[in-house]
Amino acid sequence: MKAALTALALMIAGPAAAQDTAGEFDYYVMSLSWSPNWCDLTGHARNSPQCAQDADFGWVLHGLWPQYDRGYPQDCHSKYGPPSRRDTEGMADIMGTSGLAWYQWNKHGSCTGLSPQSYYRTARQAYDSIRIPQAFRKLTRDVTLPASLIEDAFVDANPNLPRDGVTITCTDGAIQETRICLTRDLQPRGCGVDVIRDCTLTSAAFGAID
Repeated sequence: MKAALTALALMIAGPAAAQDTAGEFDYYVMSLSWSPNWCDLTGHARNSPQCAQDADFGWVLHGLWPQYDRGYPQDCHSKYGPPSRRDTEGMADIMGTSGLAWYQWNKHGSCTGLSPQSYYRTARQAYDSIRIPQAFRKLTRDVTLPASLIEDAFVDANPNLPRDGVTITCTDGAIQETRICLTRDLQPRGCGVDVIRDCTLTSAAFGAID
């Protein structure tokens, strides 16, 4: 009877989820977050150093995420040890905080098959490979604008970036992120259908850098 109940439980539960395998993915999604909006919605309440008065952040690297053609791996088992404090602190200039760098390694970097040092180096190369549109590098006053205008600006500033290789996301009526799809060797490419989430707001909030 006990064996029958165990078998029934396994049938109901279904097969165990397979562990995502480090190094097995198709492309990267690089996420750039507009820091003033994140600070207004979340960061100030957390007293994040990213939102300090003298921080002066605009587009920060939220993360470099390994992606499947559909879906993505996360929290992979890595043969490498965790990043050191020096490693994470070394990314704070483009990621806002060392804490975000630590979190991104654990959730996403571990799935690249790279060491923490190589992952951070690759993330910085990806960040440096994309030109931030001049008009949206630093705002001195709050504005509202069509989210599509930011997408247009990134495509204009990066001639090799295909239209379907960039998507803008919004949250609570405000610009949240620019997500750019890159090959494994960091060349622009089109995004998978599950990544394209174009914000359709025509009057999205875009906060000024304090």
